[in-house]
Amino acid sequence: MSDRRVFRWATTSARLLIGTAVSVLAVVAVVTAVSVPWPTVVREPLSVPATPAPAASVLACDGGLLTIGRNPTAASTVTLAAPQSVVGGTADGGGAAEQQLMTTGVGPGPLAYTAQPNGDQRVDIAATGAATANADDLSGFAASACRPPLLDSWLVGGSAATGAADLVLLANPGAVPATVQLTVYGVDGPETPLGGTDLVIAPGTQRVVPLAGLALGEETPVVRVSAVGAPIHASLQASITRTLTPGGVDQVGPIAHTENRQVITGITVTRPTDADGAANETTVLRMLSPSLPATARVSVTSAGRTDPIGEAQEVSLEAGKPLELALSGLTPGAYTVTVDSDAPAVAAVWQATGVSEGDDFAWYTPAPEVAVPSLFATPGGPTPSLTVVNPTDEPVTVDVTPTDGDSALNLTVPANGSVAVRLATRSLYVLDPHAPVRAGLSFTGDGALAGVPVWPADVVTPEIVVYP
Repeated sequence: MSDRRVFRWATTSARLLIGTAVSVLAVVAVVTAVSVPWPTVVREPLSVPATPAPAASVLACDGGLLTIGRNPTAASTVTLAAPQSVVGGTADGGGAAEQQLMTTGVGPGPLAYTAQPNGDQRVDIAATGAATANADDLSGFAASACRPPLLDSWLVGGSAATGAADLVLLANPGAVPATVQLTVYGVDGPETPLGGTDLVIAPGTQRVVPLAGLALGEETPVVRVSAVGAPIHASLQASITRTLTPGGVDQVGPIAHTENRQVITGITVTRPTDADGAANETTVLRMLSPSLPATARVSVTSAGRTDPIGEAQEVSLEAGKPLELALSGLTPGAYTVTVDSDAPAVAAVWQATGVSEGDDFAWYTPAPEVAVPSLFATPGGPTPSLTVVNPTDEPVTVDVTPTDGDSALNLTVPANGSVAVRLATRSLYVLDPHAPVRAGLSFTGDGALAGVPVWPADVVTPEIVVYP
C-alpha cells in the first residue's frame, strides 16, 4: 500500500468518525432540548382600559288603554279608551325630559323620558303608568313600567282566539326609523306572518298591530320582536270579552331575553284557584323553549315561606311550541313561581280574580336579577305590594328607600325565601340589595289586578379594554 493510499484511508476514516460523533452529539442535543425546559420570555399584550362616554337614559311607556272595533263603519279603527297616568323621575331628583309619542292612526300616544348623563355617570330613571277602563267593551285596571327600548324582546301573554282583542304595541322613542320583524310561536311552531314582516316604526311614534292579524285563532301565542335600525319598546295589551261581558284588561311588558331560570313573583291569588272547576282555571303558567327541546321544573312558593308548595312539577317543552300549565290548589295570597329549564326559555303567569262580570286579570312576567341600587316607581291605583325574592342560600339585607326623604325600609330576606311589604302609591323608591335578588310589584283592588317586575338599573357604563 502506498503512502498516498494510507493517507486517503486515514483521512476518510477520520471524516467518518468525526461525522458519526457530530451526529451523536446532535441527537443528544435534540433529546436534551426537548426534555429540558427552555427559558421563556412572557410579554403581556399592550392594553389600555377605557370607559366609554355615558349615553342618555331613555324610557318609553305603553300609553293609554286602546280599543278596536268601536266604529261600526270601520271595524279596524283603534281608539283611546282610557288615558294612562304616569309617575316617573330620576334618583337624584333632577328630572327627565318628557316627550309624547304619536300613535299611528290614533293621535297623541305614550310618554317617553330621556335623562342626560351627569358628568361621567348615566342617570337612573324610572316611570310606571296605570289606567282604568270601565266601558261595555273594555273593563279593568292595567299597570305597566316604562322600559328602555330593546333590539330584541319577547311578549308572553294574550290570545288571538274568539273574545280576545289583543294589540301588539311598538314604540320608537329614538331619532331614526326602526324596522321590526314579529315572529309568532304557536301550536305549529314559529312563523313570521306577512303582517309582521318589515314593519317600519317612524321616530317618535307608536304603531299598533292587532294580534289576531298575526295569528288568528292562536290561543297561547308568544311573540318575538326583533328590530334593526333603532331599538324599540314592545308591549302587549291583552283584553277579553266573554259573550258580551268584558273580562279584564292588562298591559304586558317585554321580556329582555331567554334564561334557564325564570322567577315570576308578586302573583296575587284572590280566590282559591280551583273554585270554578278545571274548566275555569284562574292561575295558568305559559312557557316556551324557542330553540331546543327542554324539561322544565316548576315550583310554587308562598310569600314569606321558604319551602315550595307540594312537589315541583316537571313538564316537557317542545322546541318552538308554547305550553300552558294550570296551577291549581292555591289559596288566596301572594306567590312566586320558579321555572328551571335545561334550555333557555321564557315564561309568564296569567292570574284572574275570576271569570264573571267585574273581574280582572293580569299577566305576571319574570323579574330579572337586581344586584345594584335600582330605581322604580309606583303609580296611582290600588296600594302596591313589593315582593323581594332571595334565590341564594344565605339571608340578604335589602334597603327600600323612598326618594322623597322618608324613612327607608330595611328588609331581611331569608335564604331561598321572600318578603312582601306594602308601599305608597305615586312614589319613587330605590331598591338596594346587599346581594342579588329579584323583585316585583303587585296591585290588587276591587275589580283590579296587575303586576310589574322591578328591573335593574342601567347606570354604570362598563369599562372596556382596548388592545392597540
